[in-house]
Amino acid sequence: MTGEEHGGWVAPGSRPEPEESTAPQPAPPMERPAPPGPGGPAGPPEGPGGPAAAHDWWVADVSPDFGTGSARRLSPRSMVVGPVNQLRGLLLPIAAGLFVGGFNIWVLGGTAATIVALLVGGFVTWQTTRYEVVEDRLEIRRGLVRRSRRTIPLERVRGVDVTSTLLHRLLGVAVVRIEAAAGAPGVTEDGKLDAVAADEADRLRRVLLHRRAVLTGQGTQAEQVPAAAGDGGTEDAEEGVTHFSMPRSWYLYGALGLGYLLTPFAVLAALFGAVQQTAGELANEYVVDWVLASDRALLTLFAAVFAGILVLLMPVFAVISYTIAHWGFTLSERDGSLVAERGLFTRRSVTLEKRRIRGYELRDSPLERLRGAVRLSAVVTGLGDTGGRAVLLPTGPRGAVEEVVEAALSRFSGTLVRHPGAALGRRLLRSVGPPALVAAVAALLGAYWLAGAAAVLAGLGIPLGVDRYRSLGHGYDGGRVSVRSGSLSRSQATVEAPAVIGWTWRQTLFQRRSGLADLQVNVGAGAGGYTAGDASLEESVAFAARVTPEMVRPFLESAGEGARSSEPPTRPSSRRT
Repeated sequence: MTGEEHGGWVAPGSRPEPEESTAPQPAPPMERPAPPGPGGPAGPPEGPGGPAAAHDWWVADVSPDFGTGSARRLSPRSMVVGPVNQLRGLLLPIAAGLFVGGFNIWVLGGTAATIVALLVGGFVTWQTTRYEVVEDRLEIRRGLVRRSRRTIPLERVRGVDVTSTLLHRLLGVAVVRIEAAAGAPGVTEDGKLDAVAADEADRLRRVLLHRRAVLTGQGTQAEQVPAAAGDGGTEDAEEGVTHFSMPRSWYLYGALGLGYLLTPFAVLAALFGAVQQTAGELANEYVVDWVLASDRALLTLFAAVFAGILVLLMPVFAVISYTIAHWGFTLSERDGSLVAERGLFTRRSVTLEKRRIRGYELRDSPLERLRGAVRLSAVVTGLGDTGGRAVLLPTGPRGAVEEVVEAALSRFSGTLVRHPGAALGRRLLRSVGPPALVAAVAALLGAYWLAGAAAVLAGLGIPLGVDRYRSLGHGYDGGRVSVRSGSLSRSQATVEAPAVIGWTWRQTLFQRRSGLADLQVNVGAGAGGYTAGDASLEESVAFAARVTPEMVRPFLESAGEGARSSEPPTRPSSRRT
């Protein structure tokens, strides 16, 4: 982050260093070995003239390591999973075609041809997909007409996620997604295997993580899991430590989440959208005719009862949604990585490499604060889909969450600096000022109902402004920096001091008069930066100098030299671009 982007001074080192290139090495010369047969998970190769010779074209141009007995296929049940997943997106068009076309022979024939094509595509995908762990890399080959080969260096693997939807779980298979660092910053090189047997997915994850740990010096070769185990035998890797296993009492915390409380309205919106896509104008005409033909008093009563039922069902739906999303949540540590598993219908296992975790973030809402509950996520470098993959713990009691932070990461042990009283005035002005102004204008114009509503909002703005002020704070405990802000969605981000790559100060005209500034801690991970709003300018500069003295003090010294050689500036520590 630069001063041009933020309109403020950026301390040196604010640009993250680019990650070293991880582009795959040139592939070895290609050969045409015979494919594995049915002897094992992938089977041994057939002899000359047998079935292998007849199907050699399925795996033509593979690397010399393929065909040695360790290359593996997807589960045969992938021939069902792929077509079914594609068919789900075609259900509505097919149903509409059958309904509009009157089930004539052409529509039925087209539907049958589509299903057959999907099944053939699933068979071809199963036949042409191979994967294998070879020494220091994972190789994935797929395709019949358009062939592709992906090589992922194991030492660049950032995470291995295993996901099982309800369909996958019914068939006993899973999706394995490998995320690895690519050559350019912010770009990922993913490998995806859909679908492999559930036990094979767990074995593959352990193999990849353990191999990665060995290659990066975090494990020992003696503990390594065999990469192939083509004979069916495997050795279990170290199971690691389980930091958290979700107790049943935690599911009730779903009733405190604003997002989960809105689940009934999300369900209604989804149903309305589905009806609009399928029925469209017919449904609209039916609803309009029913409203026009019904008694107004009856409609009002129906609307009031329906709204009341929705309000009563909000906590029930919230707990159900929370339970479905986080059922059986566990957090464990294996081979230098944190592994979070959760989900009732769709089971998801996310792996986060600990050496890429730069800190953690605690979030809560007003309802959660009343019950002393927070949710935990990791601040990770180079992670895609941070909202879903960085979750370390769902909403739960703060004490229990902090115990997990202490065991799995490193908890912030310092105190937060309270911001000046001028910050309270600015927050009250923002929360009370606009509705108070609307109330005054509406009263002058005679719109007393609007003036009353705006006055109520202005009154509610007082506790909101106070709470936003009380949530402000920043601190340093000698090893970690912590920044807190927000009210309706409060966040406290804690990052390691070495992860700080720069500082940005921003001031408006009104902040300058009050001696305040917005201090942003720039970090090459997570959201990229965390802001302490309306902090004291002088205190925030001293704070930054304590955390990263080699980064800030040269600027303070140069400002001091300029002050001695010329007329002193008003605030030499607040240099701005």
